[in-house]
Amino acid sequence: MVRFGGKMAGQLVSLGGNGAGQFLAAAAVALLLRLFSGPGPALMPEDESPDDEKNDAADNDSPDVGKFFPVTIRWSNITCSLSDKSSKSVRFLLNNVSGEAKPGRLLALMGPSGSGKTTLLNVLAGQLMASPRLHLSGLLEVNGRPSSNRAYKFAYVRQEDLFFSQLTVRETLSLAAELQLPEIASVEERDEYVNNLLFKLGLASCADTNVGDAKVRGISGGEKKRLSLACELIASPSVIFSDEPTTGLDAFQAEKVMETLRQLAQDGHTVICSIHQPRGSVYSKFDDIVLLAAGALVYAGSARDVPLTYFSKFGYRCPDHVNPAEFLADLISIDYSSAESVYSSRKRIDGLVESFSQQSSTILYATPLTRKEDSKKLSRKTSVKGKGKGSWWREFWLLLRRAWMQASRDGPTNKVRATMSIASAIIFGSVFWRMGKSQTSIQDRMGLLQVAAINTAMAALTKTVGVFPKERAIVDRERAKGSYALGPYLLSKLIAEIPVGAAFPLMFGAVLYPMSRLHPTFSRFRKYMDK
Repeated sequence: MVRFGGKMAGQLVSLGGNGAGQFLAAAAVALLLRLFSGPGPALMPEDESPDDEKNDAADNDSPDVGKFFPVTIRWSNITCSLSDKSSKSVRFLLNNVSGEAKPGRLLALMGPSGSGKTTLLNVLAGQLMASPRLHLSGLLEVNGRPSSNRAYKFAYVRQEDLFFSQLTVRETLSLAAELQLPEIASVEERDEYVNNLLFKLGLASCADTNVGDAKVRGISGGEKKRLSLACELIASPSVIFSDEPTTGLDAFQAEKVMETLRQLAQDGHTVICSIHQPRGSVYSKFDDIVLLAAGALVYAGSARDVPLTYFSKFGYRCPDHVNPAEFLADLISIDYSSAESVYSSRKRIDGLVESFSQQSSTILYATPLTRKEDSKKLSRKTSVKGKGKGSWWREFWLLLRRAWMQASRDGPTNKVRATMSIASAIIFGSVFWRMGKSQTSIQDRMGLLQVAAINTAMAALTKTVGVFPKERAIVDRERAKGSYALGPYLLSKLIAEIPVGAAFPLMFGAVLYPMSRLHPTFSRFRKYMDK
């Protein structure tokens, strides 16, 4: 398929000339063929039968926007191992981990670096990448019924907060609502829904501020994290997964983000987050915690003073005026300062793991799961429907509007590209200054046309190389939620970039053409720009 795409691209270049426009068209065709040849996101669970689909459609033809159903997740004996082909060794990322997450409660996965927090979070959210070296086993239950994560709506907030930098907070949420909730046809209803999200997550004060990035100052890191939550809450998920929500934030912003997660839990969501070492005020917001050490379960149960009381039975008492989170982190961490400390630390952790495995039946949660008959009804109502949310053209126009706002408002990048185009034209114009019209100048003219074509193509690719990795992560995230297909996105992106991208070759040619004394007629200049 790749070879076929390259052949088609070559044919377009040979038919259309050797200019930058033809090069971009060829690259677009090759990318189009490559993207459409890959599979899209799988939105339906594999164990869902056609009869269940029909029942779902009959029971939930017009879902209520903003409504969600409570979900209780229980996992038992989760084991995840990674094999190494070269050494033929096996490393356990998780080893017989069990626990429970309930609606209305904030669950924190805690442990030192490399303890398996993010791995467990990815397993529960179904975000673990498939690999022949990865082996996963265990039982995952949703409301008492073995099921995959696709049996309910969920949100996964990653560590990286990636957005289109030139859009405001309100525009980001509005476009996300239009893509994910096409059933809201009224503009007034959609604006009201977005405004409610802004007030709920404390973003009303910065609603009309650009999101910003490293080049353009925008909202703060804490506001970006809350904006990530808002974008995920648009689809009214029952479960919210958040990976290290306090990473890169100061103490005040970290507490604000965790307060937001706690409020969401109190609203009835099931909230699960991984966190490294929270401050005392953040630890007090947790309802339940899971302590992991080297992939093994040290404790799972209620938070606050309950784990301190539990560990005190083994002689490990938390000193007064010490952050409980710091005490727990030190208790389950390995001290590598000396061989003796490593041995004693591992012996302590192994003892705690063994003790909890023997007492987990009495310590682990006592709250009963949802009844089986209720869970079946819940699973039908909350099952994720297939794509087909909006029409192709509707997605295209929404994505075109977003792409145009991002391209036209990117002032710093456009200024740099304009400066580079004019400076390159001046340099080339100085080298090929006022070429003659004799037979000896033919070689100079050929050289000028060649370097001009190469410079124009490379200038166009400069922005693509810088923007593509970041935008690809955003598109992958949105496609995983079923917001749109690849076709509308690719076409809208190409069309939105044409007016802005065409201005810089025009600047380059307008300066270079008279300096090099090419044919001084408008028809020849237009032909030169077409090439």
